[in-house]
Amino acid sequence: MKLIQLFIFIIFFIAGLTNAQEGTMPTIPPVTRTDLLTAMIASGKTISQIEIKEVTMGPKVKAPLHLHPCPVVGVITEGAISFQIEGETVQYLKTGDAFYEPAHARIARFDNDGEIPAKFAAFYLLGKDEHELIRMLFQ
Repeated sequence: MKLIQLFIFIIFFIAGLTNAQEGTMPTIPPVTRTDLLTAMIASGKTISQIEIKEVTMGPKVKAPLHLHPCPVVGVITEGAISFQIEGETVQYLKTGDAFYEPAHARIARFDNDGEIPAKFAAFYLLGKDEHELIRMLFQ
């Protein structure tokens, strides 16, 4: 009889611990999705290849005026970038922010104004027989 009472006590004790842990432990979903960017690519653009590059810019490095013959999307993975398409307002991108550079848009600023290196992943959306990723423009 005492063995049965001990067994019942152990079951209730374990059940109590499980309930207590469930009350304090947050449930973490296995997958989450967060919207970073929606970019409208020029109609009729057929993408046959994507080149992905990780780019690191040292502290205070400023990119020269440039354009990309293909659309580029990317995400800042470390640091911060001051980004400006010519004629538009400056965007201040931090780690986790996404950006879009339309094909042939003149990029006035893509600068690391910070004191630490900045890193980003750039996805170059290339059509058939396209190979050029960037074109430097000199004023």
